[in-house]
Amino acid sequence: MDCDKCGDEAVTHAAYSGLHMCGDCFTRSVEKRVRRRVREDALLPEDATPQDPDTWVVGLSGGKDSVVLTRVLYDVFEADPRVELVALTIHEGIEGYRDASVDACVELAEELGIRHELVSYEEEFGVRMDDVAAEDPEGMAPCAYCGVFRRDLLETYAEELGADKLLTGHNLDDEAQTALMNFLEGDVEQMAKHFDASLGPFDQRSEQDRFVPRAKPLRDVPEKEVALYAHLEDLPAHITECPHASEAYRGEIQDLLLQLEENHPGTRHSIMAGYEELARVASDRFREDESELGECGRCGAPTNRDVCRKCYLVDAVGGSAD
Repeated sequence: MDCDKCGDEAVTHAAYSGLHMCGDCFTRSVEKRVRRRVREDALLPEDATPQDPDTWVVGLSGGKDSVVLTRVLYDVFEADPRVELVALTIHEGIEGYRDASVDACVELAEELGIRHELVSYEEEFGVRMDDVAAEDPEGMAPCAYCGVFRRDLLETYAEELGADKLLTGHNLDDEAQTALMNFLEGDVEQMAKHFDASLGPFDQRSEQDRFVPRAKPLRDVPEKEVALYAHLEDLPAHITECPHASEAYRGEIQDLLLQLEENHPGTRHSIMAGYEELARVASDRFREDESELGECGRCGAPTNRDVCRKCYLVDAVGGSAD
């Protein structure tokens, strides 16, 4: 088949749009969607200047999503002195998995010439995920521990690095899965939190003064297209599933969405279009008063408990969050 845009040989067909695209037109399409998302979410403030640029810290794991996000942002904004990119990598302590992806992070950061910071659970909390998964003192899936630890370090170090925004590589499939899970669980409050944390334009979110604002510029791009972009651009992505991954429910939702998308192209986009409106309404209803949050008695992080969830879990696995 020929590319519908330029007539060259097509390398992909997007069933949801009907378009056949060659490699060049496809990569430009991905970059265009990221640029549009940055504009629609108002990521770059009007008052940003070369003398006072907006600092975007990118959570760079070395997987395809974060590698593609970092590369696209660099390609789109490298000539814009109003934006400063910083890559932040978290090493969880997973033998034979994270070391290879860290190498990919280092290679990409060096290639692009951007600042790269590496922090680890072991240095920060005195724990390694391999040990946590083996001991599991709380009887939870490893992802439950890891998600809490990772979010804490991303937020903590984004703030220390002077971030104006914290960007993550969540793609369309990730977001549609989360949306469907929240809806099926009837969790309206979680919808509100999802909107406030990373979905709505910054001028529509509730006040998050105590947290670095998050954004997901890849959330309009399907997972397979992210993988294709990484392949076409020969990016140093480490595409291997974490050996401790065990989110069975999300896996079921993923399979369901893939089947729906195959039978009804455009399902993921439709889900997100409706969900974002629902989440915005939920945010208006459940908007939290951040002044009600206290501080963790251990680390000082904002929380509505005496000890935050991160510190509680670190204690449970025998680490140290001090």
